[in-house]
Amino acid sequence: MGILSQLSILHLLWAALVLCQYEDYDFEDEYGGEPDHQLPYYFNPNTQVEAPRFPFPVGCAKECFCPPAFPLSMYCDHRELKTIPNIPSHVQQLYLQNNKIEAVPAGPFTNVTFVREINLSYNKIKFHMIDHGVFAKLSNLLQLHLQHNELEEFPFPLPSSLERLLLGFNKISQLPGNALEGLPNMTVLDLCNNLLDDSVFKEKPFSNMKNLMQLNLCNNKLQTMPPDLPSSLRHLSLENNSISHIPENYFRRLPQIIALRMSHNNLQNIARNTFNLPNLLELNLGHNKLKQVFYIPRSLQHLYIEDNEIENINVTVMCPALDPLNINQLTYIRVDQNKLTSPISTYAFFCFPLIRTIYYGEQNVTVSRPTQLRTPVFRRFLTPEEFQEAEDNQETLNQETEEDHEAEDRYFHPYYH
Repeated sequence: MGILSQLSILHLLWAALVLCQYEDYDFEDEYGGEPDHQLPYYFNPNTQVEAPRFPFPVGCAKECFCPPAFPLSMYCDHRELKTIPNIPSHVQQLYLQNNKIEAVPAGPFTNVTFVREINLSYNKIKFHMIDHGVFAKLSNLLQLHLQHNELEEFPFPLPSSLERLLLGFNKISQLPGNALEGLPNMTVLDLCNNLLDDSVFKEKPFSNMKNLMQLNLCNNKLQTMPPDLPSSLRHLSLENNSISHIPENYFRRLPQIIALRMSHNNLQNIARNTFNLPNLLELNLGHNKLKQVFYIPRSLQHLYIEDNEIENINVTVMCPALDPLNINQLTYIRVDQNKLTSPISTYAFFCFPLIRTIYYGEQNVTVSRPTQLRTPVFRRFLTPEEFQEAEDNQETLNQETEEDHEAEDRYFHPYYH
């Protein structure tokens, strides 16, 4: 027992020395805070794949920082780096964002085997400066961040393991027919803020992406709806383009759509049953040229049709029938900056019994004098004191909260999926 006790004491002393080595270490001092424009990445250690056991501490590039708590992650961001340092073979998460990197050579990735995520956003990388096949050989890569660079072309070939590819804020104008081939596991593809036009659809680049769930094509040069999208799609972002028409039965092939964003386009007329989708929760058609409303699926919860040219909201078009066993789920509707002269008919409260907010804001009835409509207060949701306060201030349920804006802004943000 004496020998065992001594061994136990020695083991405890060794563990104490290891812990004391990092007792006063301040992660923030070494890593620094994130800039305002960059959303933080919240690391989940449970997502790490099985890697070889290695003695502690593990190797780390001298230009970077490897947190003792997460030895499989290497942070090289915000370091003014112009080149990619050599990457140890055990690294699974590699963060190189917010540097001055212009090229992605094969050399630093020579021994990389287990990497699952690479973040190269906010650099100066161009397509011709990426060594051919440098990403394709990374057979465990799941996420690749290349947004905010200077890519003129789609960075292929890519590994078949890839699930999330973020290419927003580049200069990509073409999608070669084979660029998206061999990516059966892709679930999120972000191509917002590029130079894509309708010609990219000629070769049906998205048709074989059977697991694609989120496609972001906002802020491009599209004039028509993208054809041949996979039926697996759930989130579609098309805002800030020049789309003027949605073909009849367009969404019949996309029954799983949950959220659709088409604000800031040129839509004028929408067929009544265009959005007859069983799973639709969010629909944003603000900042178009709509003159009439359309059918609202029972699943819809949030509807944005602000800044259009709607003069009257016909509730019977939105809700042609009542079904007590299958009620409409609409809770919020935004209709400001239209041409309404009177509030929505009270029949809306029978059609949409869960509605809590109708945001009228100002209406563009005349050019020189916008009209302010008063929002009804729903007594059933308020205490008598709250009801009286709402009557006095005319504010309750008539103003968007900061949380409303934040929820809308981040709904399609790739970091939140």
